[in-house]
Amino acid sequence: MPASPLSAPVSSGPINALTIDVEDYFQVSAFAPYIRRDEWDSRECRVERNVSRILALLAERDVKATFFTLGWIAERYPQLVRDIVAQGHELASHGYGHQRASDLDRAAFRDDVTRAKAILEELSGRPVRGYRAPSFSIGTANLWAFDTLAEAGYQYSSSIYPIKHDHYGMPDAPRFAFHLANGLLEVPVTTLRLGGRNLPSSGGGYFRLLPYAVSRWMIGKVNRDDDESAVFYFHPWEIDVGQPRVAGIDAKSRFRHYVNIGRMERRLQRLLADFRWGRMDQIFLGGGAASRPPTRAGAAHAAPTGPSAAAPARG
Repeated sequence: MPASPLSAPVSSGPINALTIDVEDYFQVSAFAPYIRRDEWDSRECRVERNVSRILALLAERDVKATFFTLGWIAERYPQLVRDIVAQGHELASHGYGHQRASDLDRAAFRDDVTRAKAILEELSGRPVRGYRAPSFSIGTANLWAFDTLAEAGYQYSSSIYPIKHDHYGMPDAPRFAFHLANGLLEVPVTTLRLGGRNLPSSGGGYFRLLPYAVSRWMIGKVNRDDDESAVFYFHPWEIDVGQPRVAGIDAKSRFRHYVNIGRMERRLQRLLADFRWGRMDQIFLGGGAASRPPTRAGAAHAAPTGPSAAAPARG
């Protein structure tokens, strides 16, 4: 009897990008109405132990990844930054204080991304080339943010999620890596085109919600049918079953944050075994065997328009 598409063996395919957004449980955007920023330092911080566990999981499989790290975290836990770099992973920026780019004006955004870059580079002794906006908060209303990133010295961003969502999303953006007119490379997190719409296929809460076989099938289909590297993301708090429960939050936020957290680590172990993984910079910027130039940027969707409209991708 032929194998089900959901259980069929995964081909070797392209090397995919494994990314971790380094923030703690109390810093997620959904909790912003319930936890004030001036309370952060009084909360139990669990990011060190969670990142250490992630580093151990990656070492077991000899996988290298990209850690998009908050400047706020790096300032308080400098050894965490040094451990990431010492083990061969890419250190990239998640901004300083986990403020959504869409909530900041140009001057405040510039201060946030330059401050984070300076902190991370000073602690690591390495150039920081990549940036990811908190909650994928660059969209049609703030495309100017790409110019600010280029001016700040970033070479790539992974800040667009080409889906419809109540908190973020830019569904008409290209699904795969594309260059902007200012030279910056944008690498959207992965979606699967199915039934005329983009389906989220790149981690986060969807990875915990859906059966693992579905996520595995979607990533494999992008590798096989699109011949593209997938970009997968998760957070350190997603493997932490012992994290303090935040009281008084709405039902939707509670469900999204805590659903299937107890299954996350095992699913990650399976994911690491089922696909080939690498760092964002080595896959998309070059400098390693995993390097893949951006391709077919406009094959499925028109590129963003505005101050930093996309230039034709090199491929």
